[in-house]
Amino acid sequence: MSAWLPTAPCTPRACVEASAAVRARAVPRAVLRLGAVLLLLLAGIALTPFGARIPPSLVRHWCRWIVRAAGVRVRITGAAAPTGGLLLVANHISWLDIPLLAAVRPARMLAKTEVRRWPLAGALAARGGTLFIDRDRLRALPGTVARIAGALREGAAVAAFPEGSTWCGRAQGTFRRAVFQAALDAGVPVQPVRIGYRLGGGTATTAPAFVGQDTLLASLWRVATTRGLIAEVEVRDPVPPGGSPDRRALARAAQQPETAAPAWTHTVLVA
Repeated sequence: MSAWLPTAPCTPRACVEASAAVRARAVPRAVLRLGAVLLLLLAGIALTPFGARIPPSLVRHWCRWIVRAAGVRVRITGAAAPTGGLLLVANHISWLDIPLLAAVRPARMLAKTEVRRWPLAGALAARGGTLFIDRDRLRALPGTVARIAGALREGAAVAAFPEGSTWCGRAQGTFRRAVFQAALDAGVPVQPVRIGYRLGGGTATTAPAFVGQDTLLASLWRVATTRGLIAEVEVRDPVPPGGSPDRRALARAAQQPETAAPAWTHTVLVA
């Protein structure tokens, strides 16, 4: 691994809360949940040739259905994301973050090249217009930034996780600056989104975290067998174009402190 790549100290052993002992009766429910996720992913792959003709509202609902099928309730708060060219940025905890961010506004995802090899999800990402970044080649970064800026100028939304790595949720990384240069070059706003996970009683949990050497299958099973999971998505005030002098300042403005009070205007809860 290259020395310049961002890394998180979070590991499954040290940070991720293991589910309580899974009761025998919970296993069939978890299998059904994962089966439903699989069916929704297959449906998404089948419909990708019609992508431009699928209403964004249907895409948002489909993304929420994926999360809900895994047994996670979704709570989205905040104003609707702007239309037109837009860079969506969020903290990164879990594979669940990807459909959750798309539920805010359907967008072209920025993802590491390794995602191409994920079963089903990799094929869906590639056919859905994902912009892949080779994190092992620093010299390829300017070209990636230019491709992102080009997509933003064309009026697309691009979604990214600028921490560059997943964190457990109790701790978080610093937003890397490179992707924000694309927003500056294209002259588009940045939409910050804050994602967190709680149990039904309101206690924050790291169970959905996908960190370190955790496997996707292990994370999927942990989510499907954890009862009462709630994903909380805060859509915060967008940072307008021209509001920050450089990418460093723009990254700081987008990564608001967790205690910041967003201007919430609506709440959507998928039961």
